[in-house]
Amino acid sequence: YLAKLSSVGSISEEETCEKLKGLIQRQVQMCKRNLEVMDSVRRGAQLAIEECQYQFRNRRWNCSTLDTLPVFGKVVTQGELQGRVSGVVLLGEWLGKQSAGFQWSGCSDNIAYGVAFSQSFIDIRERSKGASSNRALMNLHNNEAGRKAILNNMRVECKCHGVSGSCEFKTCWKAMPPFRKVGNVLKEKFDGATEVEQSEVGSTKVLVPKNSQFKPHTDEDLVYLDSSPDFCDHDLKNGVLGTSGRQCNKTSKAIDGCELMCCGRGFHTDEVEVVERCSCKFHWCCSVKCKPCHRVVEIHTCR
Repeated sequence: YLAKLSSVGSISEEETCEKLKGLIQRQVQMCKRNLEVMDSVRRGAQLAIEECQYQFRNRRWNCSTLDTLPVFGKVVTQGELQGRVSGVVLLGEWLGKQSAGFQWSGCSDNIAYGVAFSQSFIDIRERSKGASSNRALMNLHNNEAGRKAILNNMRVECKCHGVSGSCEFKTCWKAMPPFRKVGNVLKEKFDGATEVEQSEVGSTKVLVPKNSQFKPHTDEDLVYLDSSPDFCDHDLKNGVLGTSGRQCNKTSKAIDGCELMCCGRGFHTDEVEVVERCSCKFHWCCSVKCKPCHRVVEIHTCR
């Protein structure tokens, strides 16, 4: 449903909520009750997909979406990169809290509201299926880990006040981290994710490491139930595009290299002429003029 949310236009009428594919009925109801924030949800979904595609740009699965599927596909719905809901809250009456020469003030990003809305809107899909199933437990855990990636990377921004630009006094507020920072954190956690299975502690069902020699995961770690396929071949049923037609790096020995990216099928090499700016000069005042330079580069594409 992230893919569908990101592709829809402005969400300003209740009828639009009914047309959104991939949402369960309780999400549709929330959409109708919260039209004022749904455009932020849509933008968050779009940012999430774009960031996912950036982070996985050199992997066999590059977070591509299929128009024929309401979500990413069965194989690739094992976790979500959380979008951010915009909104600020005035910290009211300057709060009166001072410390070390600065005062909390101004408008801080309303992270509490974003977290609460995310828990209601995103998690409701899993809770409606019964939160005791393996997949629901995993998704709820990973959803929360995504939110913590934002909370743990909040930053403090300040503005100086004083005579002639001095910083005699500062007002500060908390701001969201750049979306790229959150993406980097989650990508690192993805690479170190823990394979888990369901276990019972008393009457409560929980997820524990499948390998007992591994230390238990924390609330901030990502977890998974099943190992991923190799993503080499086109599999429309599971939403896998395969790597045929993907560009690869001939000299790399990593996953972006032609041998691994193309899964041993080989690759095509084409020569392409590219035009770049070169011999740039600054002219007073105030422009930069460049010459067009032509060069031929090799493009390698998986068979």
